[in-house]
Amino acid sequence: MNLAGRKKPYLIAHRGNRVVCPENTLAAFRRALSDGADILETDLHLTSDEEFVCIHDPTVDRTTNGRGAVAEMSLARIQALSASCGREGFEGEHVPCLRELAALLPAQIALALELKTDRFLEPQTCLKLVQELEPSGVLGRTVVLSFSMGRLMMVRQVSPDIPIGWITAQRPWPLPAVDLLGPLWPFVLLNPVYVLAAHLRGQAVCPLDPLPDGRLRLYCFLGCDAVLSDNPGATRLALDRMAR
Repeated sequence: MNLAGRKKPYLIAHRGNRVVCPENTLAAFRRALSDGADILETDLHLTSDEEFVCIHDPTVDRTTNGRGAVAEMSLARIQALSASCGREGFEGEHVPCLRELAALLPAQIALALELKTDRFLEPQTCLKLVQELEPSGVLGRTVVLSFSMGRLMMVRQVSPDIPIGWITAQRPWPLPAVDLLGPLWPFVLLNPVYVLAAHLRGQAVCPLDPLPDGRLRLYCFLGCDAVLSDNPGATRLALDRMAR
């Protein structure tokens, strides 16, 4: 994925800015945009009424003031909860649905969606995802991510043009058949030709490292295409200092 007018490595906001704001909330995504993020990353689950919601866990227990499985709750019930993660000043934040995030996305910013449930092994679920992204004009700026190759392959089967990205904490060598690789960050240190090997296959690399600031120079030296950050404001400042 090439973003016009954006310099690599692209800055991916991991669940928005989850240091300053509660993760995966509209506040976190807005803050990440103001921080200068190039790509907003979020996690997707489905509600009981088949709505895509931006939440990391299979339950609402950790990030909201409610309890229960996301898959057993309607969108209305989930969005009635506070998604403040217990943080003062954010009590009015709710779990956003994918449509809300897509509507928030400026034209030059991309979207990374981590598929968190095996519902994405179902072709009808992947087709519904594509159909939801198309009207907003976001589909052409979206990459789907997962630790599960099965989920990624199902998306590719339904929509061959969507870039897919495989995240791994186990394989220290690039895997073919995907567009983006997200290896656990020590792999690109232990295997210094990892990025080169991926690039020879036409693949992009973004280390799985949500606290990357101390390793940014190395990632840039190796030619990583993107960096992930829990605090995109701080990471953007560090990248800008390096570019001077």
